[in-house]
Amino acid sequence: MAKKELQEKQLTKKIFVLDTSVILYDHDAVNNFQEHDVAVPVLVLEELDNFKSGNDTRNFEARSFIRLIDQASKSHLINKWISLKKTNQGKFKIILDENPKKINAEKLFGEGKFDNRILNSALVLKEENPKSKVILVSKDICLRLKAKSLDLYAEDYETGKIKNADELYTGKTELLDFSIEAIDELKHNGTIDASSLNLPHTESNHFYNLKNKKKSAITFYDATTKQLRNVNQDFSI
Repeated sequence: MAKKELQEKQLTKKIFVLDTSVILYDHDAVNNFQEHDVAVPVLVLEELDNFKSGNDTRNFEARSFIRLIDQASKSHLINKWISLKKTNQGKFKIILDENPKKINAEKLFGEGKFDNRILNSALVLKEENPKSKVILVSKDICLRLKAKSLDLYAEDYETGKIKNADELYTGKTELLDFSIEAIDELKHNGTIDASSLNLPHTESNHFYNLKNKKKSAITFYDATTKQLRNVNQDFSI
């Protein structure tokens, strides 16, 4: 067996580094790596701050992730490893350091670019954890290729993908003959508790077009708060 293959086999513990594209795709991604640790560069928080306002799906994902980390961290410092949910799952932390001692992505690919700073965060983590397999997870194929050129493992985030195109999850559903009382409450208050509405697709964030005769409402289901929101409302963190 080649020396490099032997070294890879010995790296049983994994640390996944998530970039902004993964969080905007699935805010709950940090909880989908089983017993392995998950880290997020501090730059990602900065980028998410720019996405948190608005009614686009990415805006809801950004807000939901920020709330998730805020609720999980409580009085803990998030630049140290903390547990997010179950004790048998891996831990989570924010990476502050962007200055690796060996390979520096900014010097190779250009300074000031967000992608290169994220690469440096992953490289720092790799230097700090030589016995772990550090893997950058990104929806950006170019970023993944850059990572691999720096001797850094990289993967696409594929949780939630399906094999049957006929069963493709669209992220939105039209519901006819919906409760007119619920539509009125949504338009008046902006939000409504969805726990008693028997909605489909409540395992994740989802858009609904609710209709009843002459009344209708475009709404967004927040899987974190279990509430429906009128998307015409202006929400903030």
